[in-house]
Amino acid sequence: MPSALLPLCIYLKHCFGQCTGISFIDATSLKVCHNRRIPRHRVFSHLAARGKTSVDWFFGFKLHLVVNESGELLNFTLTPGNIDERKPVLELLKDRFGKVFADRGYVCDALAQTLFQAYGIELFAKPKRNMKNRLMRLSDKLLSRKRSIIETIIDQLKNISQIEPSRHPSPVNFMVNILCGLIAYCHQPKKPSLNLDFTLPQAA
Repeated sequence: MPSALLPLCIYLKHCFGQCTGISFIDATSLKVCHNRRIPRHRVFSHLAARGKTSVDWFFGFKLHLVVNESGELLNFTLTPGNIDERKPVLELLKDRFGKVFADRGYVCDALAQTLFQAYGIELFAKPKRNMKNRLMRLSDKLLSRKRSIIETIIDQLKNISQIEPSRHPSPVNFMVNILCGLIAYCHQPKKPSLNLDFTLPQAA
């Protein structure tokens, strides 16, 4: 399995879809052990970290994904569980264009300004409960309500592609399992899609 890691990374890159100008970004937790076994865990003791989701605390990693409106993967990265979801955004959206829709975890005016100045990307993050609503174009508001597409993709990755098994003999095998799950998803004949009849203009 370790010898397959690099070829799988290269092949997954070839499986990525094309950026159409409409993208969705989100992160999900990948637990490597039950919370009760954290003090005794050894395989990922120096790699994983404790993180928090909207549901509970976990010990493991965060998988960050970017997809288009057709459900195709555009990019991904893996970070320890204690890394802020906004930290890898600039690298994930490099060479992308158009509009990106995210949840409340990505609310940050500085990040939105940096994305627009560096890449010309508009970031639309769902406002937090204590924030005032901002004026948005109707098309952008409708697209922001379709952010559930990436949550559906994450659900399929975990429950169909099985990217989150409970035990791993080594970190390399853990990475191989994730790559195989992402590749398996890319080969699905039918992916979650918004079935839009328009796309934003291509970047020059």
